[in-house]
Amino acid sequence: MPANAPHRPAKAATKAATGAQSPPRRPRDSLNRAVILDAAIRIAERDGLDGLTFQALGKDLGAHATAMYRHFRDKDELLLEMIDELRERSYGGALTSTGRWQDDLRLQAHSIREHYLRYAAFAQQMAPRSTHRSMEIANTEFALSALARAGLDDDESVLYLRLFGNYIRAMSSLEAGVQSLDPGLRAKDRVEWQVAAEGLDPATYPIVHRLGARMLPYDDPRVFDLGLELMIAEIERIGAARR
Repeated sequence: MPANAPHRPAKAATKAATGAQSPPRRPRDSLNRAVILDAAIRIAERDGLDGLTFQALGKDLGAHATAMYRHFRDKDELLLEMIDELRERSYGGALTSTGRWQDDLRLQAHSIREHYLRYAAFAQQMAPRSTHRSMEIANTEFALSALARAGLDDDESVLYLRLFGNYIRAMSSLEAGVQSLDPGLRAKDRVEWQVAAEGLDPATYPIVHRLGARMLPYDDPRVFDLGLELMIAEIERIGAARR
């Protein structure tokens, strides 16, 4: 080394001098699917689904990101497992028949709605996914059983199953999206709508001018219940006509 070259301490010596240490690594065999799912849910609740990455999981669990691939093929497989696990935590075991198909559909609808509101931060991202896993299959069987007992034939059952499911997911994820907004922003939207409606020319928009201040917010629970009861009434009508 040239006489005038600056002295650079070895990396190990530098770490020893500064007290810096690498974070401890998790024992190799301590990771499993349940541990990873718990961490994934924590991260998703804190950072949203966009923040759920294998790198974020590795940091949370004290493991290398590549260790996740020993348990999940990719992020999408992890996501679908997580969605089904969240359903299990929300209402697993709650869908027990009441003995009346109408009340079974009400029970299922409200259980799913409450689930979406519980995980409002990423409800809209969950809504369009099919997990084809145990809770989704159990949900489908429960609804189809209710529709069959209502008197629908097979073709009607699969049609109304899709209407029922799409309605619940769409309405619930919309309500969850509204509830995720900043409260000040929600209040601002409400006030500005009322001011705008009251300022309309009553000759051009007579009905909106008259009723604008009485318009319901998007997440008024009466709207969800009304749509649900309309579906049940139509299913009752079809079943009665068939009998």
